[in-house]
Parts: sequence; structure tokens; C-alpha cells
Amino acid sequence: MSPLTPRTEFLAGVRAILPIQLGVVPFALITGVSATSIGMTAVQGIGMSLIVFAGAAQLVGIQLLDAHAPLLVIWTSTFFINLRFFMYSSSLAAHLPRLSWRWKLLLPYLLTDQAFAMSILAFTQQPERPYKRYFYLGTAVTLWLVWLGGTAVGALVGVLIPASWSLNFAVPLTFLALVMATIQDRASVAAALAAGGTAVLAAPLPYKTGLILAGLVGIGVGMVSETVGGKRPSPTP
Repeated sequence: MSPLTPRTEFLAGVRAILPIQLGVVPFALITGVSATSIGMTAVQGIGMSLIVFAGAAQLVGIQLLDAHAPLLVIWTSTFFINLRFFMYSSSLAAHLPRLSWRWKLLLPYLLTDQAFAMSILAFTQQPERPYKRYFYLGTAVTLWLVWLGGTAVGALVGVLIPASWSLNFAVPLTFLALVMATIQDRASVAAALAAGGTAVLAAPLPYKTGLILAGLVGIGVGMVSETVGGKRPSPTP
């Protein structure tokens, strides 16, 4: 077996994230099309992906802009949707200690659901894996390039994409695939079920606030479940 190097770990990250791109590409196309469909220019749509770089928050923000929602509602909604990245960062920090400030500026910007899921899965399975930052970088840069390319195509030629293609299905499928890969214990199962159920029941709430409620309920149920499970006494041998 050849020795592991930063290059081999970067390429391992690229290979790990490639299968997920099948769902990311239509997701990115939808985001680009949605941006221009509400009156944004192609440059603005592409710039939004470059600056914000958060698919779910971008789609919700675009929908709220189209609904003429107050700016405070847009900020609050996107903030709560992206709140999960605080938890992602905390989990990854345990595997990426002693980073220089350059890495600390780059890696958070590239953080996505997909990059986190693939990286934390690899790091958990191989805690002593060397050059973890390069594995993460391989997953994150690959997704960043695909996302920007997809949103650019959607923004520039979205009007040419037939409505019969129904690309919207890719968005929930992408997140479902990520959820299934990261559900590994009772707390995560409870959190996923609680958040999913709440999202369905709260769907009629205005300005997509049901998503915020679902996220809070899922986090709360997951924390309670983890705490209760941790206090359970171990069986006597």
C-alpha cells in the first residue's frame, strides 16, 4: 500500500463526494433558475452562490424575496437554517486541531452538509487518519466547483430547461441521502423523526417559519434523547 500523503487524501475526498454530485447538480440548477426567475440578473444569481454558498438558505431566501417578506424575516430564516453549521464546525474541530489561521478562514467557508457528512463519516471510521484537512478539502472544493458551475448554468440558460424535467425532486433526495448516512444512534433517529414530523405539520406556517420550528424541535429532541441515554445505568455483569 502506498503511503498516505496530502495529495492522496485530497483525491480520496474527491472520490468520496463524487456520487453525491448526482443530486447536487440539479439542486444547483434549480437555485440558479430560481434566482433569475424572480428578477435577479445572472451575475447576481451566481454572486449569491459565491458569497452565501448555502443551498437551502439560498432557496428559502429567494422564495422569501419573491414573496416580498420583510428583510428581518429573511435574515432570521436564513440564520436559523444555517445554524446547523455551528454544530458541524464543533464536530469537525475535534478532528482538525491546531489549524493555522489560513485554514481556519478557508475551511469554514467551504463547509456544506455534504462535505461534513462525508468527512465526519471517514474521520469517525478512521480516527487516526492522517492529513484529515486535505480529505475534507477534497470533498469541499469538489462540491464548491460543482455548485458554482450548476448555479451559473441555471442562471444563464435556465429558461431553456424544460419544466417537464421536474428537477425539484433532487433537493429533498439530496438531503435524505445525507440524513440516512449520518443517522447512527438513538439520539439522531429521534432528532430526525421529530424534525421531519414537525416540518410536515408546520408546512402551512407563513414565510417558511416551519423550517425554523422543525430545526429547533429536532435539536431539542436530539439533545434530550442523548442526555437521557447517557444517564442510563450500564447493566451489571
